[in-house]
Amino acid sequence: MIKIIFFFLAITAHVYSQNSGCTDPQASNYNLNATLNDGSCSYKKLKIKPEYSKILSDSIKETSGLIAFENLLWTHNDDHDKTIYGLDSLGIIKRKIVLNEVSNHDWEEITQDRAHIYIGDFGNNYSGNRTDLKILKIEKKSFLDENPKIETISFSYADQTDSSASKPNKTNFDCEAFIVAKDSIYLFTKQWKSSKTNIYAIPNQAGTQFAKLKSTLDTKGLITGATYLENKNLIVLCGYTKVGKPFLYLLYDFNHQDFLSGNKRRIDLKLPFHQIEGITTKDGIHYFLTNEALVRKPVINVKQQIHYIDLSSALDLYLHK
Repeated sequence: MIKIIFFFLAITAHVYSQNSGCTDPQASNYNLNATLNDGSCSYKKLKIKPEYSKILSDSIKETSGLIAFENLLWTHNDDHDKTIYGLDSLGIIKRKIVLNEVSNHDWEEITQDRAHIYIGDFGNNYSGNRTDLKILKIEKKSFLDENPKIETISFSYADQTDSSASKPNKTNFDCEAFIVAKDSIYLFTKQWKSSKTNIYAIPNQAGTQFAKLKSTLDTKGLITGATYLENKNLIVLCGYTKVGKPFLYLLYDFNHQDFLSGNKRRIDLKLPFHQIEGITTKDGIHYFLTNEALVRKPVINVKQQIHYIDLSSALDLYLHK
């Protein structure tokens, strides 16, 4: 019994001897003595310019999501077109796969896990009261064989109690970004009123599900895309402000699926008015982003593009520690 008591006291003392604080050497409030990251890191402003930007085909003027697998970058349009386009690193279309068995009401995002790709038909900005929100879950092998096996995950927001229509671009129940982690799907909403994002969780199971609110993050902008490296505990969100300034929002060094427990860093992009919609990475350092075409003559005429960005200045120490 005495040995058990001493063992318990030793473990307790070890836990309490660990110091909580900011553990990121790149943060302005880095604590050299901290051994437990408490999510308190703060950072100086950082603005990054793309290594290059290339104009995309007119076939994908409304590119709205991006993933990387099988040596291609895959994207899609957000309205009616049921084609998934495979691009090379310069944005040239190398392959097209059509999902004939489904419809595209408002495809706003694409993500993946090891065995499946997922398409989010959950754009909801017009009136905020869609009753047919869904996620298409597609087996990768069947997708590449052009005989896609598709399951449907239908959902509604558990905390959306008002089903009346809102004015266009006024709802907080719009979504354009999501990831898959373990047995759940996580939505990052596009809150038009507050410029924040709510994080919701949905079971990764076909059928009808409720999206349950987990937490809220003040991104100070509209979130439109997400990419996730599970083995690195790293999520990078993309979006733009209400005046069209694009940015990235990094979440990393978090605990399990508590995405806000670690470091949170916002990075501005050196681009003019751009409606950034898609983001993907293979290694956590090098990223591809796409933006939709945006024409508001005579002032705005932005072509659809793909951008290549290096985030080693922000993430190299973390990813290679």
